[in-house]
Amino acid sequence: MMQFTETPQPPPPRFHAMNNKNQIRPWPSFPTSKALGNFGDANCMEQLLVHCATAIETNDATLAQQILWVLNNIAVPDGDSNQRLTCGFLRALVARAARSGTCKMLMTTAVAAANLAIATHKFSIIELAGFVDLTPWHRFGFTAANAAILEAVEGFPVVHIIDLSLTHCMQIPTLIDSIANRLEGPPLVKLTVAGPTEDVPPMLDLSYEELGTKLVNFAKSRNVTMEFRVIPSSSSDGFSTFIEQIRIQNLLHSKNREALVINSHMMLHYIPEETLLSSPSPSYRTMFLEAVRSLDPTIMVLVDEDADLTSRNLVIRLRAAFNYLWIPYDTVDTFLPRGSEQRKWYQADLCWRIKNVVAAEGAQRVERLEPKGRWVQRMRSAGFRGVGFSEEGVGEVRSMLDEHAAGWGLKREEEDLVLTWKGHNVVFATVWVPN
Repeated sequence: MMQFTETPQPPPPRFHAMNNKNQIRPWPSFPTSKALGNFGDANCMEQLLVHCATAIETNDATLAQQILWVLNNIAVPDGDSNQRLTCGFLRALVARAARSGTCKMLMTTAVAAANLAIATHKFSIIELAGFVDLTPWHRFGFTAANAAILEAVEGFPVVHIIDLSLTHCMQIPTLIDSIANRLEGPPLVKLTVAGPTEDVPPMLDLSYEELGTKLVNFAKSRNVTMEFRVIPSSSSDGFSTFIEQIRIQNLLHSKNREALVINSHMMLHYIPEETLLSSPSPSYRTMFLEAVRSLDPTIMVLVDEDADLTSRNLVIRLRAAFNYLWIPYDTVDTFLPRGSEQRKWYQADLCWRIKNVVAAEGAQRVERLEPKGRWVQRMRSAGFRGVGFSEEGVGEVRSMLDEHAAGWGLKREEEDLVLTWKGHNVVFATVWVPN
């Protein structure tokens, strides 16, 4: 965890679900509120969401109105994990209907949409560092990646880390602590990060230049010399500008005895996976990995969520998201009390993700997770081979998991590590070197 001190920021405004006066009026063929208990299980909620999505896509306003009324009564924002999950999807479906212009007869949704704004929180460094420490969702990747990186850069006097991370370098302080304790002494650390250009949560309340100053000072306090550089970039073009700047930087500075580390933490799935140019041009993801391979890195660590949200079919995508995103809603009950500010921030970020998956299309739909198997194929096709984790690294991950709720688990799949919740795959970690 980052060990900076600063004045805590005030909490964000609360977001509100549709209140009673804005509820959609029932249609005669649907049950009254007294009979809604029969609709409370997850399978039934999923089916209602699927039928609602289909009605919206086919512009069946009457059916959509009926289902929305039922969902609005059973999917309360402060209920159990299934109800909160379904509430997020309800918001997203209403937003999709409003955005696409379908179901124009849904007059009440225009009023309800005013209550669907999600107030995503801008974190201070202290808040975000503490936030990611609450759960293995990110710490799993941090711990596994840092163990692999430390082994790969042993003996190098200069370590250049290319950090593509959703969590704004929260992994780096722990890595600096470990590097500082190297028997041969700490190396010079160069840290290059991709500057944020999209408003993807979690978001920081300070600039990357300010973040860099804090990181450099933190490293100095550990007797580690660090150089920090931020390159404005975008995932929408496959970080092409970012990679080109790295290439130029490598040409200007000799790579003799310099380890080049590519650290990707839950960021690559924001690169478009579709073939956006004329066929048979490769996708941006393929071009990115091939460009990274051309840099001849010492090691590349790829950590991401193990799910498939890439389908162009709304119903397939909705089902996949519903059957994956129940996990963070379920886990939140184990580490954040009901009504806490952190819980509101956590669920607001989840609602943002659900809305992006369900309501957005084209370049605006950036939540495009791919399962581990597909990333493994991509990495091999780009000229990498998997090298796996040492027993010591696996032991560090297990020790970290022991600090958290009993539902978390770890399994090994060939060279890779997978974080699980109640037996379901959550996040994977893989390590790669050039062939």
